[in-house]
Amino acid sequence: MLSVNRSAYLLVRDLIEKAEAYRVKIKKVSGATIIDAGVEARGGYLAGERVTEICLGGYGKASVLFKRYGDLTLPTVFVYTDHPTIATLGSQFAGWKIKHEKYFAMASGPARALALKPKKLYEKIDYRDESEVAVLVLETDKIPPEEVIENVAGECKVEPEKLYLIVAKTSSLVGSTQISGRVVETGIHRLSEVGLDPKTVVYACGSAPIAPVHPKSVDAMGMTNDAILYGGVVYLTLEYDDDEELEEIVKSAPSSSSSMYGEPFLKVFKEAGYDFYKIDPKLFAPSTLIVNNLKSGKVLTAGGINERVLAKSFGFR
Repeated sequence: MLSVNRSAYLLVRDLIEKAEAYRVKIKKVSGATIIDAGVEARGGYLAGERVTEICLGGYGKASVLFKRYGDLTLPTVFVYTDHPTIATLGSQFAGWKIKHEKYFAMASGPARALALKPKKLYEKIDYRDESEVAVLVLETDKIPPEEVIENVAGECKVEPEKLYLIVAKTSSLVGSTQISGRVVETGIHRLSEVGLDPKTVVYACGSAPIAPVHPKSVDAMGMTNDAILYGGVVYLTLEYDDDEELEEIVKSAPSSSSSMYGEPFLKVFKEAGYDFYKIDPKLFAPSTLIVNNLKSGKVLTAGGINERVLAKSFGFR
């Protein structure tokens, strides 16, 4: 059985052993190992690639390259996996909100498959992990306190000494890189929400521009969302019996299917009163979807990159 925690742990060891090269800092809190990749530490592109691969449970690869978006040339993260459902929904999906007093983090990565966060999603993809180590990635601007570490270890049913937490804030280069590295996960999740069985996806790859780093967390959040909503491209190879049905599913899935599409996410967020629940769920999708059906050989496409909004969001115009 594939184990996202055991596989990711090999990459975690690489981060720890080469901490100086990756520009990360290692510390112990309540016995757990904290890898600071973007809270107090600088991090960088190398750490961003590695953290993205850890989020994918060690069953995906990430590479930073350059790509043109109209008149813009932007650093871009390209990700690919041969185990798309487990790597994305089973590991990378940010499905665990961690709250304790004034502490908050969005948690993603392999340890979710031990704690089954959220349980219904794991039932849907028919997966859970068994591992003596737990690896979790926290999008947060603070090092987690002892109470959070003890709670996470308990939820994952591991000793704190076997828990590895990687932390990076949204307004860091690692944060910006690993969020754009969620483009494939965002596409598969959106397609599953509109009727696609995610287990039909055989291979997956995708890319999204890496948003410029902004010191204000709310601005960084808006820009990193726009990277996927207006510049994210996902290519899926799957097996599906009915091309017409598949075409309808694909057409309904890109971000452009939302009535809120067309403006930078920060503006949409402000108009929604800073309430995520008032934002149309259809907006949380890649800009472009390309689907190759292995059963028929047909290739279906929907959406398209929006260079205008990308440039506006990223501060180029």
